[in-house]
Amino acid sequence: MCGIVGYAGSRAAQGILLKGLHSLEYRGYDSAGIAVLDGHDGMDVVCRTGKVDALDAALTGRGLAGTCGIGHTRWATHGRPSEENAHPHRDCSGRIAVVHNGIIENFAELKDRLVGEGHVFVSETDTEVVAHLLERFYEGDLLAAMRRCVSFLQGAFGLAAVCVDEPDRIVVTRRDSPIVIGAGGDCALVASDIPALIDVTRDVIYLDDDQFAVLHTSGDIECYARDGRQIEPKVSHIDWDVDVAERAGFEDFMDKEIHEQPRVVHDTLMGRLKDGRMTLDELALTSEQIAAIERIFIVACGSSYHAGLIGKNLIERWARIPVDIMVASEFRYSDPIVDGSTLVISITQSGETADTLAAMRLAHSHGSKVFTITNRVGSRASRESDGVIYTKAGLEISVAATKSFIAQVVALTCLALFLGQERGKLDGATVARLYAELNRTPGQIEHILLDTSAIERAAEACTQAHSALFVGRGIGSTVCYEGALKLKEISYLHAEAYAAGEIKHGPIALIDRNVPVVALACRSATYPQVVSNIQELRARTPSCVIVVATEGDEEIRKSADHVLYVPEIDECFQGITATVVFQLFARFIARARGCDVDQPRNLAKSVTVE
Repeated sequence: MCGIVGYAGSRAAQGILLKGLHSLEYRGYDSAGIAVLDGHDGMDVVCRTGKVDALDAALTGRGLAGTCGIGHTRWATHGRPSEENAHPHRDCSGRIAVVHNGIIENFAELKDRLVGEGHVFVSETDTEVVAHLLERFYEGDLLAAMRRCVSFLQGAFGLAAVCVDEPDRIVVTRRDSPIVIGAGGDCALVASDIPALIDVTRDVIYLDDDQFAVLHTSGDIECYARDGRQIEPKVSHIDWDVDVAERAGFEDFMDKEIHEQPRVVHDTLMGRLKDGRMTLDELALTSEQIAAIERIFIVACGSSYHAGLIGKNLIERWARIPVDIMVASEFRYSDPIVDGSTLVISITQSGETADTLAAMRLAHSHGSKVFTITNRVGSRASRESDGVIYTKAGLEISVAATKSFIAQVVALTCLALFLGQERGKLDGATVARLYAELNRTPGQIEHILLDTSAIERAAEACTQAHSALFVGRGIGSTVCYEGALKLKEISYLHAEAYAAGEIKHGPIALIDRNVPVVALACRSATYPQVVSNIQELRARTPSCVIVVATEGDEEIRKSADHVLYVPEIDECFQGITATVVFQLFARFIARARGCDVDQPRNLAKSVTVE
């Protein structure tokens, strides 16, 4: 959720910290702050509410001279956005500062105890207890104080702390919250995510839970196990291009990432069909183990959950394995029926989603194999899984998932084809035909993106609506769930999605002259039924009817005020192409309503708290 950045080296820390915070702003943006050690028994701390630009403006002309410091962008969990609640947080003496990503679950108990000992708190946050605990345990060694501090903490945390008495180092630790360390040779960095480091170094170290690191201004990095033993860290090299985080001429990152989807689909598919057979070496299961799968459970959150619904449809259709899907945040509390014959598939863009990680661990504890679909190499989910499909989406900056969702759908489609093949439910000719059809989708997305004027006109008709109703059938209904979510996320226009056959059982009561209907009616086995449902809705005089339909379908114009065409494709793959139309539709509405499409209010990119 929140963004952490820290720098220890020979250069002025201020500019490096600010640039890192800008690159992490998608993780949290209700306030930001930095703490820089001045090397002379002092520390400068500056915090501002709002986005990082406000902090940047406050520091203009300040020129903090220190070469060691930490910074933070906040996504509020405890306490309103305010300068008092902004990180970094300090102890009573003002000599220790800490930044935190996660939630300290027992902070209230700890705070009461510390207040009783005479500590004075100035914020409403859970994080401030860490600063005061460090003060309580500090005896000239910040690492030793941090070790004692975390032994009292319950919950999830990524922590970075500095102390004026040790002006040449940063102490770092984590538990169930992402931390990555940058090895820069003559400097060392820490961050919640790689974008904050990549301008300085491509060599990174991923800390495991309850490990500690000390970053020195000399560039030295010491890593320690939970028992205090010094360990040799594994250094990984990042091969991303720096310019992936730049808008490259697009008006916003969402637009850029929508236009990157043809490449993402192509890259995720590349090399999957060899000698007429689907290959999925990452699954790491033998043919006998695949044959023994009696049930699949998919766990995911948000857009990943919607991708999972599409995956359920395709796996059951092609592999004939029963599939249950559950929101990850409910899985761990539902006493799920999973065992050694169950394959659990977790889907998480960041690989750090707290609810999904908890679901994975529960499944493992019951003896299930856990397989992950994620976008992040080296993420927690990838390291805790028995097998991983990486979605090849690249860095996604805009908070609303676009290319990562499409990549997840493609990965699940490949998995469904593979399972159908391996269990003998699909013959080689059928697999080859379906894969060839799937390979058409990158070109079809490019075709949709060539002319988006009809989508923009339909969006203009909806900008003053107070609610919208999305309807479809089969996979189409799932695509509508994702379309409604996108509209809610970035335009703040209320939207609901239903299987079209369900509208007469309640949702049709929502229709009035301020409610547009958005229907997915591409050619499929249920096309006649969807058209009938559109007529039922149209008779209730919605503000307008917008239909996503297959190119060449002129008859559908009789049922719609706006028709948005997509190329003809097997209905199994409509979740890839039709979704692009809904992404663009939501973006056009959001921009017309003056919303920030990349950083919608109250949301963050990586949800690392439960």
